[in-house]
Amino acid sequence: MADTLTYIKSPIEKELKVFEDRFKDSVKSKVPLLDTIMNYIVKRKGKQMRPLLVLHCAKLFGDINEATYRGAALVELLHTATLVHDDVVDESNMRRGFFSINALWKNKVAVLVGDYLLSKGLLLSLRNKDFKALEILSSAVEQMSEGELLQMEKARKLDITEDVYFDIITKKTASLLASCCGIGANSTSQDEEIVEAIVAMGNAVGIAFQIKDDLFDYGDNKVGKPTGIDIIEKKMTLPLIYALNVANERERRAMIKIIKKDKKSKQQVNEVIAFVKQKGGLEYAQQRMMEYKAEAEDLLVRLPGDGNTAYIAALINYVIERKK
Repeated sequence: MADTLTYIKSPIEKELKVFEDRFKDSVKSKVPLLDTIMNYIVKRKGKQMRPLLVLHCAKLFGDINEATYRGAALVELLHTATLVHDDVVDESNMRRGFFSINALWKNKVAVLVGDYLLSKGLLLSLRNKDFKALEILSSAVEQMSEGELLQMEKARKLDITEDVYFDIITKKTASLLASCCGIGANSTSQDEEIVEAIVAMGNAVGIAFQIKDDLFDYGDNKVGKPTGIDIIEKKMTLPLIYALNVANERERRAMIKIIKKDKKSKQQVNEVIAFVKQKGGLEYAQQRMMEYKAEAEDLLVRLPGDGNTAYIAALINYVIERKK
């Protein structure tokens, strides 16, 4: 998989380095504590999927330019802000194998750091009059908040249907990846139809990405996510929703009773995992994931223009083949 990422990055290595330098500059502060925290954040970069999407989608319709770099930085600033705030809300001490900001500097500092990152992103766009990019991303942040709150509301009642699940993940996860594609395309083409088409592709990629995350919960610890964490947190993911739908009333009641518990034993979590596997929940989720992958690939090949789509196609494939 590392080779796949190397291939995806290969045509934009130079541009990715420029973006990294710009992003580093965009978070600098004269306040020593803030600058220390920003340096810590910069060093903890992940797989850079979002900047990759922005840069590749821009390259499909023209040359990567200053607006593209600013768009990629805007996405990364606001995405990082949401992660910092999420760790506070979730009381999480780890992020990508590193201590979270709240674990090292406590909640109050972490919330203010998230606010700082958000304001830096807004100012970066406003000062350069990148209003369309700001509109696209602001819409995504609005949807992400709605999706998160909808998921929390449904976790209380455990009455989530498959339709509601897809509504949640479209808002919570897919909207941000879709905005990356739209911002990238908008930086090299002002054609509204092109931007809308590539946003639709990004949306399908985002849904496949989230279903893959759901499936990790039923793997082993090698996937980089503790087994059963979604079950412990009462998150109704696609494999579980399907399993409950095909179960008889007695099985369904028994599983709901376990999921509703605030404290679950390892044995109870394993019982739910075994139930989901036995009912074919994993196979069903994989099938739906592949449907969205196919939708993304279909939308990609139908995009206008003569840009090289091979690298985005590889990125779509990476989303469902990744190990964490």
